[in-house]
Amino acid sequence: MTQKSFQDYYPEQTALCYGCGRLNEHGLQIKSYWQGDEAVCVFQPHPYHTAIPGYVYGGLIASLIDCHSTGTAAAAMYKAEGREMGTEPAFRFVTGSLHVDFLRPTPLDDPLEVRATVKEIKGRKVIVSCTLYAKGEACAKGEVVAVQMPSNFGI
Repeated sequence: MTQKSFQDYYPEQTALCYGCGRLNEHGLQIKSYWQGDEAVCVFQPHPYHTAIPGYVYGGLIASLIDCHSTGTAAAAMYKAEGREMGTEPAFRFVTGSLHVDFLRPTPLDDPLEVRATVKEIKGRKVIVSCTLYAKGEACAKGEVVAVQMPSNFGI
């Protein structure tokens, strides 16, 4: 049995995001999963994600932190309400704020791991803190304020 990612539960009308939409064939299609109290995403960058030879473009790093965090926010909200993912009404989050600190150049040749923890859930907002690792070293840190999407948004 294969575990479904957070993003696999997004309703079809909101599953088109370039970073995390499973229905966007040209997108990153990231996948996030619980690992204890952390949410984890592993992503293999491609040569076209290059900033300079051998290193990842910073926009990709920001996108991974952003989309992994909004997925984590949705999963955390289901947990906080004691609901199974995919139950109605669906939780879907958009970015209210994204802050990224680049700590060191991120190598292109190995998988990137993004680990997130939920700092706070308050009403329709979830604050998520992330660290992106390459080869076991922290390369970037980020914080996202994720805001619950209104049910009629994007429809």
